[in-house]
Amino acid sequence: MLGKSTTDSSLSIRIFPAVETMCSLLRENRAGRRRGIYSVCSANRLVIEAAFIQAASDQSPLLIEATSNQVNQEGGYTGMTPAQFRDYVSEIASSLQFPSEQLILGGDHLGPNPWRKQPAEVAMVKACDMIAAYAKAGFGKLHLDASMPCADDRLPLTTETIAERAARLCAAAEAAGINHEFKPVYVIGSEVPAPGGAVEELDQIEVTTTESVGGTLSVHQNAFRERELSSAWDRVVGIVVQPGVEFGDETVIDFIPDKASDLAGFIAQQAHMVYEAHSTDYQTAKSLDALVEKHFGILKVGPELTYVMREAVFGLARIEEELISESRRSFIRQVLERAMMEHADEWKPYYHGNEVELRIARAYSYSDRIRYYWPNAEVSLALARLIDNLRLEPAPLPLISQYLPRQAEAIRSGSLQNEPRAIIHHRIRESFSRYAGACNLSMARA
Repeated sequence: MLGKSTTDSSLSIRIFPAVETMCSLLRENRAGRRRGIYSVCSANRLVIEAAFIQAASDQSPLLIEATSNQVNQEGGYTGMTPAQFRDYVSEIASSLQFPSEQLILGGDHLGPNPWRKQPAEVAMVKACDMIAAYAKAGFGKLHLDASMPCADDRLPLTTETIAERAARLCAAAEAAGINHEFKPVYVIGSEVPAPGGAVEELDQIEVTTTESVGGTLSVHQNAFRERELSSAWDRVVGIVVQPGVEFGDETVIDFIPDKASDLAGFIAQQAHMVYEAHSTDYQTAKSLDALVEKHFGILKVGPELTYVMREAVFGLARIEEELISESRRSFIRQVLERAMMEHADEWKPYYHGNEVELRIARAYSYSDRIRYYWPNAEVSLALARLIDNLRLEPAPLPLISQYLPRQAEAIRSGSLQNEPRAIIHHRIRESFSRYAGACNLSMARA
């Protein structure tokens, strides 16, 4: 059952202490309280720092997840293995004195997706190696996602194929963690939105039907049983479905609660699960509240966080232009644009239009493909220079107000230091505040 006590002798299995805290929140959600947890899907250091600061303020657990494309045994696009990502996040937590017992590490979209252009068996062997690395590194929440077809798959993938592959992934994770004191919990789901938002124009998003959810649960449970994974099935805490939310380059589809009423009633009848909502980025506070009320107890957010970080950086860049002599400026915006033009693979397949439309998308798209360029060496140096410039020569309040008015108000009230890194954190925390409020981790509103 969901979140059985870590001392429950009938299971002879213990889950990670912070995961048990999360499971307690999910039990409250199932009982009808507006309680839940948000998942931080980002490897960006400024975002992760802001997440720890927010969670410390709320005295809440913090769930940070890496995707299979970001972090895997081959390094992913961050260059980090699961163990290295664990150490990276743990170092940030330590530097901010965040209690380790409140940190939950998760793996998102763990499956063959990074190798989907290869034959299915080759991709699945690599996917099993990847999830084993996540389990060995002590990640406490694992999303089994075998929904992406591989090079030799017959389309569309059947639910049975997806479930069998998910069970195979689970078996690999269980075997890898056999000597661990604690076991992970799992999330399943075959109706999984594309990581990072939609890649085509949005019109209308179909909400998952209860018949589809029931079929997914039944087929997955049978697949787990066939692999003798009954104890792992007891630790499946959530299922990913489509609640009718999504975002694209210029569009956000907002949650309509009435369309998810049947889903809410259905999951309340299941033994030990809530829904996990992906692509909740840019939803309003009211929509996030309603999602949690409809038993979407886990809210995933990613691109929004680097999007608002980018807003803060661009605001600071405009301040720098007014304040700092040209010879000392970072030229962060020009450096970013040059990096994106020289290394176009991360945005060119996704953005479409004329030159003006492409230039606007590169900088401002909700899909935020710019997030892939912050680790670039020249971009990192420019960002460091921007921060140093405005740290050594703090901007006057009226100038900050022109480009970052809410941060200027916070500085004026004494709740925020006039320091660029703190200003960036504050802008990111405005997003976290909506999520914390929706999950009743904090009643604060941005």
